[in-house]
Amino acid sequence: MTTEDQQEHGTEPRIDQAIRGTPRGTAPAPLSILDLASVGVGYTPGEALAATTELARRAEQWGYHRFWVAEHHGMPGVASSTPAVLLAHLGANTTTLRLGSGGVMLPNHAPLAIAEQFGLLEALHPGRIDIGLGRAPGTDPATARALRRGLGEGADDFPQQLAELTHFLDGDFPSGHPYARLTAVPRSEGRPPIWLLGSSGFSAQLAGRLGLPFAFAHHFSSTNTIPALDLYRSSFRPSAVLSEPYTLIGVSAVAADDEAAALRLARSAALGMLRLRSGNPGPIPSPEQAEEYPYSPAEADFMDSLLENVVLGEPGQVADGLEALRKRTGVDELMVTSHVHGNEARIRSYGLIAEAYGLTAKA
Repeated sequence: MTTEDQQEHGTEPRIDQAIRGTPRGTAPAPLSILDLASVGVGYTPGEALAATTELARRAEQWGYHRFWVAEHHGMPGVASSTPAVLLAHLGANTTTLRLGSGGVMLPNHAPLAIAEQFGLLEALHPGRIDIGLGRAPGTDPATARALRRGLGEGADDFPQQLAELTHFLDGDFPSGHPYARLTAVPRSEGRPPIWLLGSSGFSAQLAGRLGLPFAFAHHFSSTNTIPALDLYRSSFRPSAVLSEPYTLIGVSAVAADDEAAALRLARSAALGMLRLRSGNPGPIPSPEQAEEYPYSPAEADFMDSLLENVVLGEPGQVADGLEALRKRTGVDELMVTSHVHGNEARIRSYGLIAEAYGLTAKA
């Protein structure tokens, strides 16, 4: 429904409070988590998933607004390959925390399948589910082909797939459409809000034109953050979901007792990314492995470029860095990700950030 349609029918755009988060405690903005169920050297996927479950429980207690998990394939250091399955489990272990995908890679799936998966999640955990959608494969080309067999060309079809998914969620295909008589089951009165995720301008502009909330991957595309946010805001058209833009950015953040300890943790994750980019994916290396690795000059430069984009240090440093970034970008919400070696260190990092940023823990 366009703004003109809303005026003609006497309705106003609906601000979905599930989208527009409320700051907790003395925090200047809502703070959320993107967790990848990180698998470090010496840990099993089962242990990593158990840690993610415990993290979700604690995140709810600490006052985080939402908790998203991401679809990745062929990455031994990431256990969250199937967000819908993991979200059902996390929902059963929490009560109020918003849960969602950050994101589901829509080109890898039939829109009807996603509508059914997230309709089921909404029925299980009403009013708590977000659908964050990405158009990248989340994997290598061969794996993408294996996932997409019979689904078309992939990312180029994203706007069409998004429109189809929206119609399935709302049950409003136009008369005469081939899918007009199909129903995505189960369907609830409320339905999960759709977010578009991106690391460039394509999804930013599409989210703006459709009046959807937009989440930008600052944690791996920081040079594009401001241009993409500006494009989203300039493209924004009020919709039945949002009357004004709503933005969120993902931020790599690591907190520890001091800056040296935080940097040591961050370097292990950076080495894992270096190995992934070199075609040698594996579990996240330990800090000791990162210290002992014989970096070439090019590899050392790559590591430095990755670490420049991480907000790290003792808790106060991280809180200050997050707030400076929020003010510089003008975003409405921050979503931190601590993709580091060691389940205990990962959980502790999120807890230190929550306290330092001013979130209020539940009694």
